[in-house]
Amino acid sequence: MKRWLMGTHQGSIKPEHAQSYLDEFCFRFNRRGSKARGMLFYRLLQQAAGADPLTYQELVASSKPKRVKPKGVPGPRAQPATLAVPAQDRPWRAATPTA
Repeated sequence: MKRWLMGTHQGSIKPEHAQSYLDEFCFRFNRRGSKARGMLFYRLLQQAAGADPLTYQELVASSKPKRVKPKGVPGPRAQPATLAVPAQDRPWRAATPTA
């Protein structure tokens, strides 16, 4: 499990999500040798469609806003530079050979 966590999540794990990480690991571990992996997504959709809907309050860990608002991008946003590059003088790439 430790190797899976470090490989999948690149060491960026939070203690409050530990149960979710464990659930996902168990799900993947129990299906690692499945002969019908194509059916996995189908069964997942079946279970999701048959489950009762959740409200936002039930879905999120905490509906309270964070005390410290995350910082955005500093400064004004600019358009990326163009990818058009002017043609360079390369005679060996000419379509017709030069004498």
